Amino acid sequence: MGEAKVGPEFIKHEFDEAISIQRTIVQAEERLGAVHPQAEAKRVIQRGLKEDQQFLRQLEQLGREHGASGKVEEVAGSLQQLMQTTLESAEEAESEAYEAHAVLLNLKRKQQDSATAMLKMARTMKDTKMRDAAQAFEKGTRESAKELANQLSMLAVRIATQNENGRQPGR
Repeated sequence: MGEAKVGPEFIKHEFDEAISIQRTIVQAEERLGAVHPQAEAKRVIQRGLKEDQQFLRQLEQLGREHGASGKVEEVAGSLQQLMQTTLESAEEAESEAYEAHAVLLNLKRKQQDSATAMLKMARTMKDTKMRDAAQAFEKGTRESAKELANQLSMLAVRIATQNENGRQPGR
């Protein structure tokens, strides 16, 4: 583990982590949005991509004000590697796409936690610019995660109800 971070160094760390995870989300949505086996999930992912690219630009801008550039540290690096690994096989089978989709959902949920922490820090620091951005980021990430979770459960049902020929019952 690294050394303890407090004050401005902790804020920089939080922005570095949020930026690096957001970059991973954007890259994952670019790839998974192109190969996902469900048309509706593709649309949800592609819609999320536009918003997440905007959130990434905002995080990078706010992060710069705190000396952060998206340095990949331990947690973000591990999540990044997991996303990369699952994306590599996402085209091979629906169950593999399911795994990549699940990791993307976990990244979104991690960002919800980051956004909530940023929001509370911004309020305490009376930083209205950061507060407004964190509010939009938290709301957008929460809504996107909810849509992704719904699509993930639909894919789970689809996979679970397939027969050996890859067909749904009654088809």
